[in-house]
Amino acid sequence: MKGYGFIEQEGGRDVFVHYSAIRGRGFRTLKEGQGVEFQIVDSPKPPGDRGSRY
Repeated sequence: MKGYGFIEQEGGRDVFVHYSAIRGRGFRTLKEGQGVEFQIVDSPKPPGDRGSRY
């Protein structure tokens, strides 16, 4: 369990995601192949500190 991974966009670059950015109760996780909606936020902060929610 890494706590982070990458979301593969259709026709775009992969996007870093950290478990702390996943909305939900309990254990927050994504499964390979699972569809998600997300918003990309450009920020000078390092990945994981961007405040994005999935």
